[in-house]
Amino acid sequence: MKQMKVIQALILFCISTATLVAQDNTTSLLFSPNYRLYPSNINQTEVFIAKSPLNQDILFSSCNTLNFIPFFISEGIFVTTNGGESWKGSDTCSGTPIEFHGGDPGITIDKNGTFILTRLGRSPFTGLYSHYSTDNGATWSAQKVISTDDLERAAVISDANPASSFYGRTYAAWVKFAPPFSLMYAYTDNPAVSWSIPTPVNNPSSRSAGGDMAMGPGGEVYVCWAGVTDVTPFKEILVGFASSTTGGADWNVKEHAFTVNGITGILPNKDNIRVNGLPNMDVDLTDGIRRGWIYIVTGQKNQPPAGSDPDVILNRSSDGGLTWSAGIRVNQDPINNGKEQYFPTVHVDRYGGINVIYYNDSHTTSDSVGVTLARSTDGGDSWTEYKLSDHNFRPTPIGGLGQGYQGDNIDITSTDSTLWPVWMDNSTGIYQIWTSPVKFSAIQGLGDPQTGFDFRVYPNPTSGITNYELRITNESDVHLGIYDLTGTLVNELIHEQLRSGTYEKAFDFKTGHERQGLVPGIYLIRLTVNGVSKTIKLIYL
Repeated sequence: MKQMKVIQALILFCISTATLVAQDNTTSLLFSPNYRLYPSNINQTEVFIAKSPLNQDILFSSCNTLNFIPFFISEGIFVTTNGGESWKGSDTCSGTPIEFHGGDPGITIDKNGTFILTRLGRSPFTGLYSHYSTDNGATWSAQKVISTDDLERAAVISDANPASSFYGRTYAAWVKFAPPFSLMYAYTDNPAVSWSIPTPVNNPSSRSAGGDMAMGPGGEVYVCWAGVTDVTPFKEILVGFASSTTGGADWNVKEHAFTVNGITGILPNKDNIRVNGLPNMDVDLTDGIRRGWIYIVTGQKNQPPAGSDPDVILNRSSDGGLTWSAGIRVNQDPINNGKEQYFPTVHVDRYGGINVIYYNDSHTTSDSVGVTLARSTDGGDSWTEYKLSDHNFRPTPIGGLGQGYQGDNIDITSTDSTLWPVWMDNSTGIYQIWTSPVKFSAIQGLGDPQTGFDFRVYPNPTSGITNYELRITNESDVHLGIYDLTGTLVNELIHEQLRSGTYEKAFDFKTGHERQGLVPGIYLIRLTVNGVSKTIKLIYL
């Protein structure tokens, strides 16, 4: 009994301290202790994370894995198949030839659940290579050649939209280290067994650097890059953007989408680590009012709205990249206060929330940093910052990899229930991948403020069982049914008065209709709450 009271007291304490508002107006969220995905004695830097379009419980993370005595470089393979309850993997991608891997991974999971990883090669295998895995990263194919040029790390995305004309196609984009330093791209339609011939997207007047990719809601392919000065340290001066509605066959290119003043160089307060202001991009794929909006974040300074110290700046487009907004300062600390924010990455979740994570020294000394999540639910007009780190660390360069190298990026994705940020942190003595999963229930209020409810169905497409989740603000009259394309009701799921809260249930298309099941096809899931309706098209394979 005494032990039970102690447990109850701890639960009440955790609930009461789940959100703490600091004096600097940043909310400190204690969702869970920060933890390492795959603790090891190998440096893990430049971290990425991707989710499966088939199974929300499957997440794939990768990074550079580095050691010098003895010399070792590869790509980490870290996987959860149970929604993050446990992780397994290796500091070595096992795709042959193992001894010639060069790191700099790009990762995605395609419509079939195939893991795809691109990486650089080491002499004599200069260029860009790929591997694929059909068993959730347990084993990997031999390397497949994408390009034999000297080049940067590739960004990789896969088209998981069943309505797209290029459903299942996977794209890679990178900058070629030869004049005019174009952004190049290639694609595969056969899960990385072979790739198309690399072709340039742009023909820049100033050299390109970086490069990121995102899919639009209709299967559009979007790419962005930094235009940089022609002399070292190759500082970012503009962001270029291109779009394709033909699977990359042709591109609408804006060599100068908007002007930036990047932070490429070193941070003297942080042991002279090397940083950049390269763009990172994502797109709103929800059915909300900002569906299709494109968001790009960069690290900038000395150009409004950025101050004299490194700030995170967001630019957005509501017309497919034809025009771009002025910059919006994401971090909320007082401007020109000497605090530094860098390595931002952006992700749009299923609510249409814009989530940006970045290193931030606003809560510590100038030689240290933690990780901050900034979230906007109004398209970037306003932001709430959350302190993700339960500890800070002092960045230091990793010797032997160029001046100030500690890795050049961090990453974030989300499942239907959770935000998954990942970053590198050397608090154990070497850089390791850390995370702090963020439940939407901790940051997202019940229901859309305009309709009083929020509703989702997943997975979609489904091969049988699909789940629905309903969140309502007030007690409401609720009708939820499955209809065929003629408008005929084939199964009624809810028809009753419900109190405010969250309701979750599964439906099996194979057995859920008069014990006969439903034939594969397209169905309409229609929800009506107090006379306000929302319809979701669902594909039963």
